[in-house]
Amino acid sequence: MTAFLRVLDPTADEKPNALLRAIRALAEGSPEPHTTFERAAGSFCAIPGSPFAYWLGPRVRELFSKLPKFECDDRTAKIGASTKNNFRFLRLDWEIGPDVPRTRGSRWVPFAKGGKRSPYYADIYLLVKWEANAREIEAELLAKFPYLGSNAEFVLHRSHPHFRAGATWTLRASRFAPQFLPAGCVFSDRGYAAFVPKADLAATIAAFNSLVFDYLFKVALGRHGFPEFIVGTLQSLPWKDFSEGGRRVLSASACRAWSLMRSLDSTNETSHAFLLPERCRGGAPLDRAAIDIELTSLQRTVDDATFAHYGIVAEDRAAIELAAQRPASSSSSEDDDVRDEDEEESGDDDLSAGGGSDALGSWLVGVAFGRFDPRLATGERAIPPEPDPFDPLPSRSPGMYPGGEEPADRPDILVDDEGHKGDLGARALSIAERVKVDAPDNLRAWLAKEFFPLHIKMYSKSRRKAPIYWQLATPSAGYSVWLYLHAFSKDTLFRVQNDYVAPKLAHEERRLESLTTELRDGATSAQRKQLAAQEGLVEELRAFLDEVKRIAPLWKPNLDDGVIINFAPLWRLVPQNKAWQKELKFTWDALVDGKYDWAHLAMHLWPERVVPRCAKDRSLAIAHGLEGVFWAEGTDGKWTSRETPTRSVDEQVREWTSPAVKSALKSLLEAPVASGKSTGRKSGGRRKAASAAEGGDA
Repeated sequence: MTAFLRVLDPTADEKPNALLRAIRALAEGSPEPHTTFERAAGSFCAIPGSPFAYWLGPRVRELFSKLPKFECDDRTAKIGASTKNNFRFLRLDWEIGPDVPRTRGSRWVPFAKGGKRSPYYADIYLLVKWEANAREIEAELLAKFPYLGSNAEFVLHRSHPHFRAGATWTLRASRFAPQFLPAGCVFSDRGYAAFVPKADLAATIAAFNSLVFDYLFKVALGRHGFPEFIVGTLQSLPWKDFSEGGRRVLSASACRAWSLMRSLDSTNETSHAFLLPERCRGGAPLDRAAIDIELTSLQRTVDDATFAHYGIVAEDRAAIELAAQRPASSSSSEDDDVRDEDEEESGDDDLSAGGGSDALGSWLVGVAFGRFDPRLATGERAIPPEPDPFDPLPSRSPGMYPGGEEPADRPDILVDDEGHKGDLGARALSIAERVKVDAPDNLRAWLAKEFFPLHIKMYSKSRRKAPIYWQLATPSAGYSVWLYLHAFSKDTLFRVQNDYVAPKLAHEERRLESLTTELRDGATSAQRKQLAAQEGLVEELRAFLDEVKRIAPLWKPNLDDGVIINFAPLWRLVPQNKAWQKELKFTWDALVDGKYDWAHLAMHLWPERVVPRCAKDRSLAIAHGLEGVFWAEGTDGKWTSRETPTRSVDEQVREWTSPAVKSALKSLLEAPVASGKSTGRKSGGRRKAASAAEGGDA
């Protein structure tokens, strides 16, 4: 027998004395029962990996030796797919239009990629490009990692049960806390998944979230700090089939907890569960305190049922509950879960999900663009029924207009221009009046200066920033044009130029001329300030119009490219937000330098560079629909480049090249940077960019 001494609970200052007391008690033949454990070394072999889990009671150790393992014919846990290039192959759900299918066989499908710990429910907000069974991802993997040979399966794991309903969890957290995994999802190498027969699935998720199972998992891992809940360990954990009564209690508890957690997410406008902001819910606001109380009660029911299910005796239960109360580490709290560097970087959920004026203002903007349905707030449309936890995710949240019911006059352009028929501020105020809520104070100033930075935070997750309402503005934000991602087209900027900015400039020039005439002689100080302000506005509008004219002929948005690449050419049009302008400029420079040649925008602007690369890189050829032109599949399933393409590179370049686009691109890249602080290129950079525009070496 070997004696083990455990002094975890005393503070750091008290540990030496506690250890000394335990040693003395052991030497005197009266060991302290909660500090000293005498175990035979062979007893550890019953636990997978043989960790020195000396603190376990005999009943818990017996679970590992007497019960079957979780992994069997009809139960399994799997690691999922990795793209090795998330910027290229992942999108936030709202980057892709709501009418784009997200089902198996579609180009984009939901992707469970872990995130912060969230028991029972967590929204899946990522999409992965899984078209043709991840053909494009596979091609890039084989090109980037030659050691794969012709096999990318251990990276993609396409043979695993993707698209099946199951349980998923994040790799690293303070507690094992899986969520319902809806049908129709691909899961990742950071968002693991487990699958059992459908009748047992909800009960299994409840058991997974219990104190007992978290304890067993950590015992097998050999640590209680911030463990990595890996698939191999889960597969080997002891599992006991549910009784009919136990299954019923656990299933009901899990589904109710999922429903409550989802209801808390129904005020988050980026969520699939979004319904309305709290201030628009009238007489039925969320009682968050009551929900928290019920969730605590449900968890107690789950724990009681699971302790009984595994036959845990009172003494072992007390030890398990004590272990759960012990801090995960000296520097981290239970809620301070850690994540890998390449894991989730959440947006400002508190902003979107809260009941404040920012959340309301954002919703009003969404309604103004015909995205969110105000009839839910007025009672003209019934609240949609709650889905089943395992139903495939919808492409629209219940708070959005159902497909085909959007307003016929849904705009793609609105402006910050008081008196204009498309004035965003006036529309937002009208909507607030319709739904009988008080609009945020000083709404117009908030929209001009504060909303866009907040919107970027709200619509940023997993290291992606993807605003869907775009503020193009003058440096002072005295005039703004707002675009809605899911409504604009390649002609939108021409309309901005001809129908909005040019008439606005003409109007303000006439006003300037009138003021100049009126104040020619004897102007007061206040009048001179008014004249100077008008002159400044006109100058800003002229510069703004010039920039729009440069970009309009070459702009061709494609949502598959993602928000930031589509937005990048417009970097000069966001001087009111220096941080965002810097990110757009960085992306634009990368495009110019050929780092994102998989993007449709790269082919549109630089076909003379991209087409030859498609002949050398099959993944690029797939991205641009040229695989059959430059590549052939052999009888062994391997792809090789054709010695003679079905159509020549020169022919392809001519087909993709537009003289008007090349001329506009040259003008854009050679244009001087506006005066004042900027993130623009210096003259040498402009010469390099111009060379790239003309087909030279960039």
